[in-house]
Amino acid sequence: MELSVFWTDFARDKLDDIFEHHKLQSENVNVARKLVTSIVDHTIGLEKQPNMGQQEELLSDRPQKFRYLVFKSYKIIYWINEDKKRIDIVHVFDARQDPVKMRKTK
Repeated sequence: MELSVFWTDFARDKLDDIFEHHKLQSENVNVARKLVTSIVDHTIGLEKQPNMGQQEELLSDRPQKFRYLVFKSYKIIYWINEDKKRIDIVHVFDARQDPVKMRKTK
């Protein structure tokens, strides 16, 4: 069974933050847009292979079984929402940050 991919509001806000940060840092909208598009594109294939990401040990105390994909320095954190037959992408976390921050936001 193929699942759909759903980006939560929180994950979309993180993509917006990444875009704004890189737009300011590079002073180039196209660079920022390409990065965000590449992050989203990296999730292609989750519909057919939802378990392809590794389990996120830092969130193992949660009822959902969070998994993640890595793109550059970003962890794309998701879980398989079987009730809604979809993959919920819940966070795009910059892995250069303190990992404890991830626990506080999700």
